[in-house]
Amino acid sequence: MLTDTLPVTACTELHRILHGPCPPESLCEPRADTGTGTSPSTRDDTGSRPSGGARLLQNLGLMGQALPAPEKIFEDPERLAAVHAWAAVTDPPLCLAALVHHTLCLGSMTQLGSDPAYLAERMAALTAGRAKGVYLITEAGQANSHLATRTRATYDPATGEFVLDTPDAEAAKFGSAGTRDVPQTAVVLARLFTDGTDRGVFGFVVDLTDRAGPLPGVELSSPITLGALPLDYVLVRFRRLRVPDGHWLADGAAIGADGAFHDPAGSAERRLQRTLRVGQGLWALMPAVAAATARQSAVQAVNYARQRRTQSRLAPGVPLLSYRTQQRAVLGALADAFALTCAAHGARALWTESLAAPSGGAETDAMGFTPWTAVNRPLAAYKAASVRLAAEVSAECQRRCGFSGHLEVNRLAGYHGFHHAFDAAGGDSQLILYDIGRSLVEESADAPAPTGGTADGAARPLATSPSWWPEIARTHRAGLAAHLAGRLRGLKHGSPFDAWNPLLEDAGLLGELYADGLMAEDVLNVLGEVRDERARTVLGALAALHGAMAARRWSASLLAHETLRPADVQALTDVIDHLCDELRPHLPLLTEAFVHGDGVTDAPLAAADYNAALRATLTWTRGAIT
Repeated sequence: MLTDTLPVTACTELHRILHGPCPPESLCEPRADTGTGTSPSTRDDTGSRPSGGARLLQNLGLMGQALPAPEKIFEDPERLAAVHAWAAVTDPPLCLAALVHHTLCLGSMTQLGSDPAYLAERMAALTAGRAKGVYLITEAGQANSHLATRTRATYDPATGEFVLDTPDAEAAKFGSAGTRDVPQTAVVLARLFTDGTDRGVFGFVVDLTDRAGPLPGVELSSPITLGALPLDYVLVRFRRLRVPDGHWLADGAAIGADGAFHDPAGSAERRLQRTLRVGQGLWALMPAVAAATARQSAVQAVNYARQRRTQSRLAPGVPLLSYRTQQRAVLGALADAFALTCAAHGARALWTESLAAPSGGAETDAMGFTPWTAVNRPLAAYKAASVRLAAEVSAECQRRCGFSGHLEVNRLAGYHGFHHAFDAAGGDSQLILYDIGRSLVEESADAPAPTGGTADGAARPLATSPSWWPEIARTHRAGLAAHLAGRLRGLKHGSPFDAWNPLLEDAGLLGELYADGLMAEDVLNVLGEVRDERARTVLGALAALHGAMAARRWSASLLAHETLRPADVQALTDVIDHLCDELRPHLPLLTEAFVHGDGVTDAPLAAADYNAALRATLTWTRGAIT
């Protein structure tokens, strides 16, 4: 068994794995104001607290100081991930605003603009926090609006401008553009028309508001409240808003002096894929954000379980962590947080490769149910899997902390709301998983079915091994894909809708298994890079625990397709308890390593004495003495 303290070299390696390659001091750079907004620098010259919009700009400016110059913002994915992960732990709504601001708004200008110098002033304002960045893609009136954008940008050859119009109420854009008291610059996705011909969907840079409110040609609805993630959501409409030619994010397309239109994408479908490729940055950062909040959630739940004493008649006075149910939950949360951390490494590496490839990487799929997997299948899968697992982790930790888990000061509710809301944001996760499953089924339709039984466990690693779950996931994915391909062959006599409609639920499961498999392989890859033997032993137990917990979540499907036998599933509880026993002596080490910085939050659940920390947040009103 290891001691609770590892050598400095091992601790350094743990920090690199858990928090990325950025030096520790870089994680503190955006820290000053990205919390409760009560530090002195969040007050204006008169000593008054600035408005919510002004505070948001201040925090975005602080984050911008920790990032590369706007035209180089995607050149350091590790720093980009570290800064947004810090924001997620301290202030989830700020993190969402910043992800949109940096990856979608600034990212579109950087990657798709034909003349960056023309947009340099606006990009500098966004980076410095003088304006808030917005991304308007979703149209509220119909499902899958990304595939059928109806907002129009009509080219006016007389002026060389574009006229932006919302054709009807159902085409109004939905987004976090309701911060009316500060300048807001949006990237608006609209369908370009020249000479009456539809040229596909492009981005256009539009100034929405100044400090006095909406600018001419822009209409904002009253606020739309979203309690899980409190941002300034509104519907946005455009009325003959003229957009300069330099604000067209043409991505290599051009309109000649004679009005001739040229687009290297070659088709409207490919144009949509190219326009949406900036989403890869958002998807690549989400695992890092999810990992940071999951680690913080798990640390707080472990801390609570170690301190909280129960007066149950079963064992009065013992800490909650003595109970197997609590051990499985909170140590399982640590294990899942570690798996998310490994997924963050994999997603970041994949995005780095994509950035280096021409046009942001080759598309992996033809357009299917959604455009997302056609842009980048694995990165879209990382987004879907990471937000779902992080939401599960934070919800379970919240549940295991009793009423304390629901107190806003402990942030668990905010973490859960962030990831639960993000299941639909940034590309709907369920649609992504349907589409991945569809692709995998069609790719395996002509492949031979897997041979040999999968339930005999021959040559498999032990369930306590980190390599057990990756192998199970691979086997199950192949079997499920072959099963669905066989069902599809029997249904192809009808229309595509008739064929796929009964299969979508299982296709979604296959897509989810693909995403979970990516994470499982990332865990093995990270473990393979750990040089310190003692650190590898502790992390290996975490990896195996994640696998056993994942297998329990998948047990119904694993049994239905005979990937595992009933006895294998029954044995998982003993496996989990064995791994918990291995990990318990190292909880001080793990919680110290997993926490996101020294004192990053003021959550009482993170304190050495939770009860004293909670009392310190309270003031008392005393009744008169009679």
